[in-house]
Amino acid sequence: MTAALEIRMYRDRLRADAMLAMPLKAAHRTLYCYEGAVTAFGDKPLVQNEGLYGKAALPLVAGPRGADVWRWEIAAAEVGPTLAEGEGVASTMLLAGPIATVQTDSDDEGWLMRLDSVAFPAGGCALRHVHRGPGIRCLVQGDIRIDAEGASHRYGVGAPWFETGPDPVFAQAADAPTRFVRCSVLPASLLGKSSIRYVDPADADKPKDQTYRGYVDQEIGRPTR
Repeated sequence: MTAALEIRMYRDRLRADAMLAMPLKAAHRTLYCYEGAVTAFGDKPLVQNEGLYGKAALPLVAGPRGADVWRWEIAAAEVGPTLAEGEGVASTMLLAGPIATVQTDSDDEGWLMRLDSVAFPAGGCALRHVHRGPGIRCLVQGDIRIDAEGASHRYGVGAPWFETGPDPVFAQAADAPTRFVRCSVLPASLLGKSSIRYVDPADADKPKDQTYRGYVDQEIGRPTR
């Protein structure tokens, strides 16, 4: 039986020149540098407001001013958190959500791991919409209200939330520029394509407040654990 999978988000804080070691095997993971700079996976530089994908086991090595790195991983639900080890390192799992709603076009289609950001002007909104797979978002700037699954929640900088994908969402930014970073698991057929679908088809042709920046679009097959 295939293990139930989750997407998990972690926050790794490193003091200047500290090394984060991972006590486990490789995993599908994306990294976003919120502050500072690191070298990841042995030789990949990662600076503030940039992202990357890797399947090799970490380490991360911080630069001379330290770093604050946001990390997303795909893992079997029964496996415990992959917290970092190392002097000068603090690692926390912020949130996890099930990978159960990837809407592929066929049973043998693979998945895509996407890391991108969504920005809004002050007071901007995203009209009611869905996606073809789940993901975890985390606010980088501003303040946002998310209406989904019959509830409304506000999030500030550094606060994560999970979206299933097919459950409709409305997003309303506060009266200041607002931006979040998200990691999503999507069908591979969306490589290089938008995942958003509007609940009201008429909204697709309306002017949009949100703008996007892509960091990672990585095909990952169909992980089993």
